[in-house]
Amino acid sequence: MPDDRPILDADVAVVGAGAAGLYAALTAARRGARVTLVSATPLAQTASYWAQGGLAAALAIDDSPELHLHDTEVAGRGLVRRSAAELLVNEAAGIVTRLEELGVRFDRDRHGALALGLEGGHSRRRVVHAGGSATGRRVARALSATLVQDPRVTVLEGAHATRAWTVDGRCVGVVLADGRAVRARATILATGGAAALWARTTNPPGSLGIGMLIALEAGAKLADLEFVQFHPTAVTGVKGREGFLVTEAIRGEGAKLLDKDGQRFVDELAPRDEVARAVWRVMREQGLDHVWLDMRHIDPALFPNVVGALRESGLDPATELVPVAPAAHFCMGGVVADLHGASSVEGLFVIGETSCTGLHGANRLASNSLTDCFVLGGRAGDAAVALPPAPRADDPPPPGELHRPEQSTREALWRYAGLVRDREGLERLREDPHPLARLVAICALAREESRGAHFRSDFPEQDRNFDHRHAVVGSDERVVFETWT
Repeated sequence: MPDDRPILDADVAVVGAGAAGLYAALTAARRGARVTLVSATPLAQTASYWAQGGLAAALAIDDSPELHLHDTEVAGRGLVRRSAAELLVNEAAGIVTRLEELGVRFDRDRHGALALGLEGGHSRRRVVHAGGSATGRRVARALSATLVQDPRVTVLEGAHATRAWTVDGRCVGVVLADGRAVRARATILATGGAAALWARTTNPPGSLGIGMLIALEAGAKLADLEFVQFHPTAVTGVKGREGFLVTEAIRGEGAKLLDKDGQRFVDELAPRDEVARAVWRVMREQGLDHVWLDMRHIDPALFPNVVGALRESGLDPATELVPVAPAAHFCMGGVVADLHGASSVEGLFVIGETSCTGLHGANRLASNSLTDCFVLGGRAGDAAVALPPAPRADDPPPPGELHRPEQSTREALWRYAGLVRDREGLERLREDPHPLARLVAICALAREESRGAHFRSDFPEQDRNFDHRHAVVGSDERVVFETWT
């Protein structure tokens, strides 16, 4: 009996309409490919749309790709894959130019030069923004507007990908929750990260690692799942703004973190792992559920959406201290990918926070991730178009499971795989019913040291034997450490 479920044909299927997915789709379309873009939300509601960070690129006279590389490696704590970092720092400036050509208007100073911000871990001002802390919104809006005008692109909004469609180990498309399937020579997963699996998070609800699990089921490997970055300044205790991220760029302009006595306790521009753990430590020592961010002397016009959002919730950061505490923010780990975004499954690419090239190491340097979305997104778009046609496939598998977490899973990840972990808690997490939560625990158990965003209280020192060693895990839940160059 023939399968009568609708099959949509494309050259390239892109799943996810954040910065990485939009740019990959545009790149493939401009190479002449027919592209189907699958987005679980309307284009204006992706995680990238709400991103406050900017793009890191060595653009200043006193900066260079070599300095950017050095800062990236220092932040990554001996785990950065140098080839991935070299690619990013060398292509970053060209990405800024390309985005301007696509209609993104980056902020400029009174002389007309790009306004460069300073963020944690950077030794130079090298972060470009659009509309202050509205960068994600401006970039997503410009790319979406260009994309929907391209007749080679079909956009499926409100569509949920649940399974890769494979034939003899090769990916030939993707299956959607409603039974439709997209048949394509190449499939690019750009579904974002998994930080919303944690009970306290800065991420939108859909950041549940769905793309990681789709790739895992198809036979791909995951890596570095133990490294989850906790942003130190997420709003807490303000109705309607729980987990709202106060961008690091505000600290770059001089905002200070204060304890209950009004005293500074950390270098606010140290790498994020250091700042987040310092906040956590002060909270524990002083019996607090938050510390305070003092941005009263910061010009509100520099960060209009942050100031506006806080004022809408009844807190004026121009006159009041902002209560903040760490929250799960970014996953350095993801699907193992090469420098074209290709996974180990032929025809299946992964980009953005869904992927793991080793670029971020053990601790992402601020604003490298958005730059990476475009660097790897463009390369994946090019590589996808260059693939030979997939074998003919007419019978897609049924839709897969979306693996949405129970609240107990989210609380367990926060409790046992939070800023500080130990064997006892991780062993408990290893029994969780959610597959990705288990894999986080398994990777964290295997790394018996503390490095970057992974801190084990029972192994509090960094072990040089783990330098450049990445924890790789598959569906068999066995960890193998690999050295990437």
